[in-house]
Order: sequence, then structure tokens, then C-alpha cells
Amino acid sequence: MPSHRQGRVAQEIKREATDILRNEVRDPRVDGVTITDAEVTADLQHAKIFYSTLSDDDQVKTETQEGLDKASGLVRSEIGNRIKLFKTPEIRFVRDESLEYGNRIDQIINELHQEDSN
Repeated sequence: MPSHRQGRVAQEIKREATDILRNEVRDPRVDGVTITDAEVTADLQHAKIFYSTLSDDDQVKTETQEGLDKASGLVRSEIGNRIKLFKTPEIRFVRDESLEYGNRIDQIINELHQEDSN
């Protein structure tokens, strides 16, 4: 179970990463990225930042991941300046698949309702 400190640090990282991507990163590949969650390990040395995009195109997904990977150094540096921690965690961006999964479930349910009404 995550500690209270882990949760607070994760929320701060999420908030700051959102601001940094919106205002500091000028890479067009990361436009339209939404930070959905952040997880920090118990020792606060590594952080996963989950993101989503509106596009379902595989090429756009790949380009977005490349842009975020390239920007991770800047994001880590800025987080280190904004949040007072003994050591700034290593940042890794991970695509959040839960939105796509939820949309797929909604689509299946709608198809079942349409079949029932026919």
C-alpha cells in the first residue's frame, strides 16, 4: 500500500508535469497530451507518468512517445527545481490504455443494445 508521502509526491509530479508539458516543452509531437496519473516507487527514485492522447493512429502514438521520451530530461530537471526532494526521481512516460479500453467496452455494450432492440 502506497504511503501518504508517495501519494503526495505523485500528485505533485502529475501537476508539475502537466504544467511543464503545457508551458515549457515546445515539441509539436507532445501537443494534445493529457497527463492522467503518476506513480512513484516507495523509495521515490522512479516515477511513471501516465498520459493519453485523442488520436488512435499508431504513427501518432509512436511519435508522441518519442517526443515525451526526448522531453523527459527537461521534465525531470524542471520537477527537480519545483519540488524539493532529496533526489529527483527518474521519469518514464507510459501510455494510459484505460481510456481506449473503456471506449471499447462502451462500443460493445452499444452494439449489444442495438442487437436487442432489433
